[in-house]
Amino acid sequence: MGQGMPRLDAIRQIGVTEQTFYRWKKKYGGMGTDQLKELKRLQKENERLRKAVSDLTLDKLILAEAAKGNF
Repeated sequence: MGQGMPRLDAIRQIGVTEQTFYRWKKKYGGMGTDQLKELKRLQKENERLRKAVSDLTLDKLILAEAAKGNF
């Protein structure tokens, strides 16, 4: 059994294609654990901020409609 087999099994287990795996490896392969943790933290923070902006936008639209007397 070649060395690629356990890797292929692992790739299948996480449910990504081999192509995705190699794309990720190319993109994140040189990063250490700390860098990956920081990237994950920033992605979560980015998501939180996007949600906050969309909530505020919705609030603003509701207030604008209310000010026009549409409620």
